[in-house]
Amino acid sequence: MGTLLELDGLVKRFPVRDALGRRAGAVHAVDGVSLSVQEGEVLAIVGESGCGKSTLGRLMLNLITPDAGSVRFAGEDLTRLSAAALRARRRDMQLIFQDPFASLDPRMTVEQAIAEPLRLHRIVPRDQERARVADLLARVGLRPELARRWPHEFSGGQRQRIAIARALASRPRLIVGDEPVSALDVSVQAQVINLLSDLIREFRLTFVLISHDLGVVRHVADRVAVMYLGRIVEEGPAEQVLTAPLHPYTRALLAAVPGHGAKAPPIEGDVPSPISPPPGCRFHTRCPFAEDRCRVTVPELSAGPHRVACHLDGRLPPAPPRPERAAGGERLRRLQSFFRAPGPQPGAQP
Repeated sequence: MGTLLELDGLVKRFPVRDALGRRAGAVHAVDGVSLSVQEGEVLAIVGESGCGKSTLGRLMLNLITPDAGSVRFAGEDLTRLSAAALRARRRDMQLIFQDPFASLDPRMTVEQAIAEPLRLHRIVPRDQERARVADLLARVGLRPELARRWPHEFSGGQRQRIAIARALASRPRLIVGDEPVSALDVSVQAQVINLLSDLIREFRLTFVLISHDLGVVRHVADRVAVMYLGRIVEEGPAEQVLTAPLHPYTRALLAAVPGHGAKAPPIEGDVPSPISPPPGCRFHTRCPFAEDRCRVTVPELSAGPHRVACHLDGRLPPAPPRPERAAGGERLRRLQSFFRAPGPQPGAQP
C-alpha cells in the first residue's frame, strides 16, 4: 500500500474583525500540520472541541484553501488543480458530515440525493440509477422502497445511513467522517460504527475519522493523531497511542474516559484562545510537567512510527494519586446512604 494522502505544513487562519469591520486578529485553526494517510488505513484525528479537527478535515479535501502548505492526493497537489480538474477528482473524495439532517437537502427525496453524485460524475447510465440507489440503500441496511421518502421522515440514525450511502455512491477512494456518530443516540452510534467498519473492509476504503470519542476511535482506527490548538502533538499506531501515550495531553484525554483506568494529573485552567496561542509548547499553560523551555521553544514531532511533540520526549513521570476522586467517591457514598435511610414511619412523632 502506498501513500494516498499527504499533508505538508498546512496552515489555516480565519480573520477576526471588530464591530467596525476592521481586522482585529486571526484564529489559528491549523498551524503547521504534516500528516500522511496510507491507502486502505483508518486514521483518527482526536482532540477537544475547537482544536482544529474539522478544519483539518476540510483542508484534506480542499473544501477550504490553506494559507500555506500543500495537500497531495494520489500524487497530485489539490491546491494547484484547475477548477475542472478538481471537480473531476472530487469523485475519489467524499465527506460525511456531523449533522445528518443538515447535510441532506429537505427538497430532495432520498433517491434524488443519492442519485445526484451518480449523475454528476456520470457513473452509471440514467436508466440504471434507480437500481444503483436501491443497492446502496440495501448495503447500509435500509429497504429500497424507502427511496421515495423525504429526509424528515427518517430517524437520525437512518439519515446518517442515507448520508453514508450518498458518500459511497461515487465509489470514492477516501472518505472523511467529521464526527459521523456524535449526534446520534448511544445505541444507534454502535450500529453506525459497525456499519462503517464493515463498509471500510468491503470497499477497501481509506477513512479519516474526526472524533472526540476515544471509545469509537479504539473500535475502528489503525492510527491516531492527537490535536491541540491547531497542532499535532502525538501520532502513531492506535494501540500504542491509546495504551501507552507519550504526551501529557493524550494521557489526560484517556484518563477522562469513564472506565478507561488510565491515571493522569488533572488538567488545570482553560484552553487558551486560538486568536493568541501561547508561545513555545501550546499545552504548557495547562501541563503539570511544564519546564522553562516549554514556555519558549516549540517542540517538533519526533521521528518513528510513534511520534510526539514534547520536550520530555515521552518520558512522563508517574501519575500522582488523585485525591479528588476519593473525595468524590466519599460524597457519593454519603448521598447513597442519605437516600437509602428510612424515612419517618406513619404515626411517628416529629
